[in-house]
Amino acid sequence: MFTGIIQSIGSITELQPKGGDIALVVNTGKLVMCDVELGDSIAVNGVCLTAIALSDQSFTADVSIETLSLTSLGGLSKGSRVNLEKALTLQTRLGGHMVSGHVDGLGTVESRHNDGRSERFVINAPSGIAKYIAEKGSITIDGVSLTVNKINLSSASFEINIVPHTLKETIMDSYQAGTKVNLEVDLIARYLERLLQGEALAGSEIAANNITESFLAENGFTK
Repeated sequence: MFTGIIQSIGSITELQPKGGDIALVVNTGKLVMCDVELGDSIAVNGVCLTAIALSDQSFTADVSIETLSLTSLGGLSKGSRVNLEKALTLQTRLGGHMVSGHVDGLGTVESRHNDGRSERFVINAPSGIAKYIAEKGSITIDGVSLTVNKINLSSASFEINIVPHTLKETIMDSYQAGTKVNLEVDLIARYLERLLQGEALAGSEIAANNITESFLAENGFTK
């Protein structure tokens, strides 16, 4: 689990092809690595990866074909800048929101413009996850915990406002129209939907169990 508060901007130093997928070598920038061990999780642009090799200023992680196809990691190249966050601990301040590191879909930056000292971005979300995005709710974009300012009901797009500090401390200042970004919706919305689905299923099973031969006869379905 993560908080969505980016701890460092890293960069890709190597992409090693391995049987159809890749091993990604990431320079960690200012990320403190002294407490990271093999097998620990580090989010790269919001994607939870497992460290399989470590040095003082880098780590290596395997990236599967599935992850390459469903996230923006497949479009990285040597020198690409990435948002980094280590997995949270019980001592970590939860400054953002609960983030799993499991990307729900790829969004596309539609536009950006100045909004005072901030930048306002319009992001188009895949139709399958747009229903989970709520005005003033939480969303994760490339690992950054953000608040949705506005949703556009006529499309699958939403707006976010990025303050100067976030622009400086993340890769978001490089976003332009057409940039692909990793989206993770709020976990609460996901679990609420599953809870409602479970209750509906339970209700249908109860109803099915109450349909007996005598019930059918009493209601004219059998002779």
